[in-house]
Amino acid sequence: MHEVDFDINFGVLTISTSRFERHGMRSNPPEDDDSGRYLVEEFNAKAYMLIPDDVMEIRRAVLDMLGDVDVVITTGGTGLNPKDVTIEAVKPLIEKEIEGFGEIFRYLSYKEIGERAMLTRAFAGIVRGKAVFCLPGSLNAVKLGAKLIKSQVRHILTHARGLR
Repeated sequence: MHEVDFDINFGVLTISTSRFERHGMRSNPPEDDDSGRYLVEEFNAKAYMLIPDDVMEIRRAVLDMLGDVDVVITTGGTGLNPKDVTIEAVKPLIEKEIEGFGEIFRYLSYKEIGERAMLTRAFAGIVRGKAVFCLPGSLNAVKLGAKLIKSQVRHILTHARGLR
């Protein structure tokens, strides 16, 4: 299948109240943010932010970052703890959900960790022709998500922008 050629700029948001309380708002990943550092390096991210688990902060950060990049990847805040609000913050911004991303993520996680994969709330969608991917905070989950994103992001953006 023919893919349209265009540059893709990435941004990474680490969502963690505990890290935010230790390090404050940052534009580069702190030493203890393995997942954020991995994503920044893997995607040569143009932007990075460390923010707390707060619905309004997350929404503001995602929308601000989408002004500068084509893809925002979040890590953290996707669990079942009441403090985990990444999905709840991002979902109302989404114009089209990419259900298959979470489904494939959970399937591949199941092959690695078994039934615990059902707790995974990996999520993706389109906002104004741009993509947002929400990943769990663990490094293994981030590596799995990065592999899926890398393999399909150009195709996703091509369709989201009506270029094919």
